[in-house]
Amino acid sequence: MCGIAGIIYKDQKRPVDSRTLTAMAALQHHRGPDGIGYASLNGVGMSHARLSIIDLAESAQQPFIARDAGLLLAHNGEFYDFQRIRSDLTAQGARFRTKSDTEIVMHLYERYGLDRMLPHLRGEFAFALYDKLRDTTWLVRDRFGIKPLYWTETANGVVFGSEIKVIYAHPEVRRAFDSQGIYHQLMQTIVPGTTPYAGVKQVKPGHILEIQRMNGGLRIQERCYWDLDFPDPDSETRTNSEEFYIEQVREKLLEAIQLRLIADVPVGCYLSGGIDSCSILGLSAAHRQDPVRAFTIGFDDSQYDESPIARQMAEATRAEQDLLMLDAGHLYNHFVETHWYTERTIYNTLAVAKLLMSRHVNQSGYKVVLTGEGSDELFAGYPAFRIDMFRHGMEGVTPSERSEWERLLRQSNALVSGSMLAENDVSNTALNQICGFTPACLQPWLASAQHVPALLAGDLAAELKGYDPGAGIAAALDKSQLENRHPLDRAQYVWIKTQLEGQILTWGGDRVDMANSMEARPPFLDHHLAEAAVHIPPHLRIKGKKEKYVLREAMRGLLPEVLYNREKFPFMAPPAHTDPGKLKALQALKEDFLSGDSIADAGILQQEHIEKLWQNYVNPATAPAARVQLDAVMNHAIGIQILHRNLVAADIPALALKKAAEYQKEIKSTAELDWNIRPEA
Repeated sequence: MCGIAGIIYKDQKRPVDSRTLTAMAALQHHRGPDGIGYASLNGVGMSHARLSIIDLAESAQQPFIARDAGLLLAHNGEFYDFQRIRSDLTAQGARFRTKSDTEIVMHLYERYGLDRMLPHLRGEFAFALYDKLRDTTWLVRDRFGIKPLYWTETANGVVFGSEIKVIYAHPEVRRAFDSQGIYHQLMQTIVPGTTPYAGVKQVKPGHILEIQRMNGGLRIQERCYWDLDFPDPDSETRTNSEEFYIEQVREKLLEAIQLRLIADVPVGCYLSGGIDSCSILGLSAAHRQDPVRAFTIGFDDSQYDESPIARQMAEATRAEQDLLMLDAGHLYNHFVETHWYTERTIYNTLAVAKLLMSRHVNQSGYKVVLTGEGSDELFAGYPAFRIDMFRHGMEGVTPSERSEWERLLRQSNALVSGSMLAENDVSNTALNQICGFTPACLQPWLASAQHVPALLAGDLAAELKGYDPGAGIAAALDKSQLENRHPLDRAQYVWIKTQLEGQILTWGGDRVDMANSMEARPPFLDHHLAEAAVHIPPHLRIKGKKEKYVLREAMRGLLPEVLYNREKFPFMAPPAHTDPGKLKALQALKEDFLSGDSIADAGILQQEHIEKLWQNYVNPATAPAARVQLDAVMNHAIGIQILHRNLVAADIPALALKKAAEYQKEIKSTAELDWNIRPEA
């Protein structure tokens, strides 16, 4: 795991400024503190901040350059099963210069070309590859978007990087918010492929961005190379036995974990009180010869604290549990810092908790952990999925049974009503048209959107008058992946394209983990496991009232009984209003970032309505679900002001140059590491 950056000029004869390249890399030094490399070829420059996980030698520093083939490569992430691929390519005559997993890309591309190469790549990755012969650069992102990759156009070309601040380090990039992006930040759910910033886009998960020089300019095209692709019920009967799916999940999850335990540094596990992380720990402990270090977050509120169940799992597997207990001071004292890394707003301080945990992991001498992200998405764990299944996807269940099941579900998830579940039903016409219903996972945030128009300052409010955020999200979804699918398939697909990539893998994953040079590997998002999971019949993903049924049964032998029987509870930090200390800390942030002067400087928000929402929020008489919703809105409002002050209004190019000066001794041109990848005749 590392950080990459690059510049692609329209004019291939224009030299790429090494100072700008290294400044871009230095600004993401937190992603890769083990060396900064840079190289240029034909008006394309790349830089790389390295976190050494596989092949710790200096010769594995990137970017990789192979002048005999005219290739330049910078890669962030991990390719699994690379040893087998390297062995096979060596038998075919390839000669490898390093033991790095990254190098397989150069040789696979040379033999197969880009499109035929991609099926060989397994893992989480974002990379840039330039081919001089074709005068084309490709930006490629992994199938689920585990690793970030942003890009923007300038008057002279394209700038890209692993983080938005890296792009802003280039002096030709304009720093400004996008109006619709602000709207979506304030309501939590972003439009897939977008960011809050004007002109800055993401390479979408499972997509390739092709940038080709042509007629003195750049032709930019994006195409999909992989999607989750739930099967059309008319084309697949799903007649395998229940035991078949259980055995398949067990087999493929174990394989995914085994591959992700490979590293040249110690590997630990994140451990909460959920089935996902407990399954990963249990299988990791069974596979390893030595005890596994299990890192657990605990909260000072027993309603949100899962550490007691995690302790049971650690004891059962003889893991070395490392518990980090957090309180209000920990969470809100690092709220501003967390936004520097997330670069988007957060609705809950879980992002802060995970930032502090990754720091603790790093300080404990670990660079790599296995995590449970992706399980709920693939095996239908979230309460919103059960709502949609009860309402739209079950046959042979009476209306009274459906109503009772939903009542019990809402009762057991009362703490997250207003965030993970909407207090009241929300219907959106555009989403109804593309999905057949408004997915329950989006309804809490569509409900929050009712507050946004009044929050916006005059000019912005006028520009966004009548904007429909649900329609914006619907327009970005691939209709062909939703047509003629089971309602549960549709609900899961929408979540994966919105909340998984835009929240869980961003401010709940890569951005807060890599803030502390810590690599998180999610085995559940192995695409071989995912391709098997989508073929599990919906009635086995949610069997009756029980979510994640197949996974539960596959892991039953290693789960504590209390966990096997426990209903899914979304892992989140306690909202501010649940504790006087937290509320006081949030108010201090409000007085700074939502003061009259701060609001006037940014020109985004309207203070009068902010104050009305705040008074409603702090009023104990306000309904609990409404307070949960308002807690999210206040966090987003403060967050947008933080982002304006520290990213948009700040002089990021100057800061990046200052960082480059600090790390000057670590900066090295990798042009001298050039090697031939073509075997001798």
